[in-house]
Amino acid sequence: MTPAEQNNTYMLRWAAIFAVVAIVAAIFGFGGISESAAGIAKILFFIFLIGFIIVIAFGASIFRK
Repeated sequence: MTPAEQNNTYMLRWAAIFAVVAIVAAIFGFGGISESAAGIAKILFFIFLIGFIIVIAFGASIFRK
């Protein structure tokens, strides 16, 4: 696993953790914490998605040669 792929898995893991925190906070009625955690989870997920697409693009270009 390359360092870029490893960083992407860490970002996805943190996005999932913040999503769970947002859901739990929403269940217990902590609106501010829930909104903040959900916002962080969305940001981390999109960063992961962009990184994943970049890794796929570079991986495809390396194996094409």
